[in-house]
Parts: sequence; structure tokens; C-alpha cells
Amino acid sequence: MKKEELLKTLRQNTRQQYDLPQLGIAAIRYADVVGQFVKTSEAVGGRVKRISKSDDVSAVVRRLYPDAQEIASSMPQLSIATKNPDTVGEARELNGTDVAVLQGEVGVAENGCVWVPQTMKEKAVMFISEELVIVLDADRIVSNMHEGYERMSVPELGYGCWISGPSKTADIEQALVMGAQAARGVTVLVRE
Repeated sequence: MKKEELLKTLRQNTRQQYDLPQLGIAAIRYADVVGQFVKTSEAVGGRVKRISKSDDVSAVVRRLYPDAQEIASSMPQLSIATKNPDTVGEARELNGTDVAVLQGEVGVAENGCVWVPQTMKEKAVMFISEELVIVLDADRIVSNMHEGYERMSVPELGYGCWISGPSKTADIEQALVMGAQAARGVTVLVRE
């Protein structure tokens, strides 16, 4: 049976419909969302650096990662980028990236995650780099995921992901392994 046939049958045999209940979820709220975001991000293994909106992001990244040779970013203001995920021929050219710098859209204080929409051609840059730097404006940090979902947008390319701290797993012999599936370290630059 095809999907449309199944739905038609269900509609024909529905005798009574009920409105969805109003859930009224009392989601957690923080008086200091930025402070809580910092605390939670660090608790999950991430690092947060609070910077001024007037700070040069390139200079901050260079200070944080002085030995980085390959820095990937499509952010126009990042003058130190050696690779651009919009102009590489294919994703594998991003292999060997020491640091990727991305723009975050929404941060969530309750779990320290940041919504990173795919604004670049090759989304592999989000996962292939050794270190990930996410630039996030402080006024884009909310208390909980309910608010986060309300403020996030799905980009034209149709992909984005919530990132909370570095990639990690502890399923192999119960040993914590950092960078198992993506970046070994995540730093969020919160612009205030």
C-alpha cells in the first residue's frame, strides 16, 4: 500500500478527532544565560572565551592556536584562513585541517550546545578539523532547547547540527576517547 492510500484510508476511518493538548512545558530559565552557557560548555569538555564584538577574531584564533598551519573558514572577516570550504573542489581537500572557524547561530545554556547551520558548500569542515572554533554572539544565547528551536533556522543547503563540546565516546573498553567522530576540541568565542 502506498503512503497516500494509507493516509486516505486512515482519514476515511477516523470517527472522531481530538485537538492536541496544550502542554505548557515549564522549561528551565537562567538569570545569567551567558554565565550558565559557559559553565555547561566547560562541563561537557568544551572551552569558552568571552570576547568583545570589536575584537579581531583572526587575532584571537591565532593566539589560541599559534601552531595551527591549516585553518579553514568561509567567514569573510577571518583573514588567517588557508582553506575555504566554499571554494575547495571536494570535501577531502579539507583533510588535515588543524582549526575550522564557523559562525554559530544559537547557543543553549542548559546543555552548552550551539546550532551551526551549513552556510558553506562542504559541511565536512564541521567534523574533519582537529579543533573547532564557533563564533557566537552573546545575545543569541537562550536558556533552553525549546527557545533554541524557536530561534534556529534551517539554511538553504538544508543541513545544520547542534554541537556541544568535543566529539567523545566511552564505549570502547569504557575509556573516554576525545575526537572519536569529529573535533578533539571545541572552543566557543562568545562576542559580548
